[in-house]
Amino acid sequence: MRRIALIPARLGATRFPRKLLAPLGGKTVIRRTFEAVRDTGLFDAVLVVTDADEIRAEVERAGGEARMSRGQHDSGTDRIAEVVEGLPADLVLNVQGDEPFTRREPLERLLGAFDGPEGEGVGVASLMQELHDPALIQDPNYVKVAVDFAGNALFFSRSPIPYLRDPSVRPTFWEHIGVYAFRRDALLRFARLPAGPLERAEKVECLRFLEHGIRMRMVATDYMGVEIDTPEDLRRAERLLAGGEG
Repeated sequence: MRRIALIPARLGATRFPRKLLAPLGGKTVIRRTFEAVRDTGLFDAVLVVTDADEIRAEVERAGGEARMSRGQHDSGTDRIAEVVEGLPADLVLNVQGDEPFTRREPLERLLGAFDGPEGEGVGVASLMQELHDPALIQDPNYVKVAVDFAGNALFFSRSPIPYLRDPSVRPTFWEHIGVYAFRRDALLRFARLPAGPLERAEKVECLRFLEHGIRMRMVATDYMGVEIDTPEDLRRAERLLAGGEG
């Protein structure tokens, strides 16, 4: 089974423009993300998919390969779907370009969701980790996910889910981590589906699957680091890197 990793990398992010070229511990964010995914050794190929010549040049300086895509896409997954038709692959991993702390073990667990008889019915899977900090649970930059007993996503939201109507209940709050794995046909199907009102309202791309009745398997993982969505996230990432973690 051929496995490839694609890293969508848009230069003009709404909340933090040019964040992927921001320095983080002597390297750019996109370079750290590319090297982290490459160094897992899990993939037959690792490519960055971008709309910017600056990002392409930075990836090539790191010894990597980048493919150009058109500028406007609804999501990172739509961006990688533009180029995947011309690439041989059975499983496609989508790691957002702002995930510089990506590690091998969580990705192995994610890819394992497709193994064996139980994995035959899985078309798309993604990662989640427990949230404990009440401030992060309330933070709309942290996408939360609620799951059923089998680990399938019920809903994603920037709001805290579930809402604690009964304060005596102690539910687990899960943060959705922006790493996805797709069977090839599931990825191409995603790109053909229209974005629905929930996805457009929340700006959370994986709601597209749920709105169209497609099951999404969630895989729990331990701490993966910091997704860089804001300048404060970059400062947190710098502190984490300085502490020798990730």
